[in-house]
Amino acid sequence: MRVIVVGGGVAGASVAYFVARGGAQVTVVDAGVHAASHVPSALLNPVRGQSGQVDGRAPQGLALTWALVRELEAAGWPIPHGQEGVLRPVPDERTRAKFARNLPPALPHRWLTPGEVPVALSPGWPHALLIPGGGWLDGAAFCAALLGASGAEVVRGRVTAWDARSVTLEGGSGLHGDAVVWCGGAVGSGWAGEEGAQRAGTLLTLDRPVTTLPVSFGAYLAPGAGGTGVLGATFEAPTPTWQEPTLPAASLRWLLNRGDALADLRGVRVTGRWSGTRLSGLVAGRQSDGLWRLSGLGSKGFLLGPLLARHVAGDVLRTGVP
Repeated sequence: MRVIVVGGGVAGASVAYFVARGGAQVTVVDAGVHAASHVPSALLNPVRGQSGQVDGRAPQGLALTWALVRELEAAGWPIPHGQEGVLRPVPDERTRAKFARNLPPALPHRWLTPGEVPVALSPGWPHALLIPGGGWLDGAAFCAALLGASGAEVVRGRVTAWDARSVTLEGGSGLHGDAVVWCGGAVGSGWAGEEGAQRAGTLLTLDRPVTTLPVSFGAYLAPGAGGTGVLGATFEAPTPTWQEPTLPAASLRWLLNRGDALADLRGVRVTGRWSGTRLSGLVAGRQSDGLWRLSGLGSKGFLLGPLLARHVAGDVLRTGVP
């Protein structure tokens, strides 16, 4: 069977990989514009937000993403990453209690006192949660490896119309298959005229890592590829439709202040900026019109994206036309 995947971010690349592994011929149509999945250093952090929420699928998703990293690297696709854990400092006893209530037994974790923390945090953090299975990876390299290993034909272009068996590209040309899987993110959703919760954020690239493992509360500091570091957060007010991400001066000050609250940024030089927009409102599966869809992963793209893609790909292969 032939499967057409719209979107080459973590959702689309993962679907392409698993569908191809199941024996299908795959074409990925990707405009390559404002790809949020190409973040230079994405966190694999199962304990989310400032309340410590944990998706029930997070342990399985975490294990699958790391298994894919090992599998792809063994096949010759380098993916800069670090699996040394994620550190979640918390500001008070009340926050620690919220985190503790949400932690499932299946997720390995350990509470640390300030004297036990393996990195130098700014003063004022009475507790820190270490999640040994967490870490970071280069989003662009991971997506490129999935696409490359899938053997998919990649068509660069913008899809203007689609149905369950075909897509139309800007300019009028079309592609036909046995199934179409729509994996457009924030930009694709905006082009389609859809409304959904979208949040923009920014990641500053740094000349060196401030911490040896990711540290996250409100914003995050993490290592990056090639001995660099990052400081990032998704923090702009939500919008119902996609807008070009910017970095107002007030937002830059907020981000730097949040970074300083985590660790000492003195002497660290900002070398660049990456801004992107995440789409929330998860949709995974076959729609009423026969179109398959995986989108709206929000900030959980690398944590749950491959896991959900494997489920969707399996369903496509089982119900598609050979």
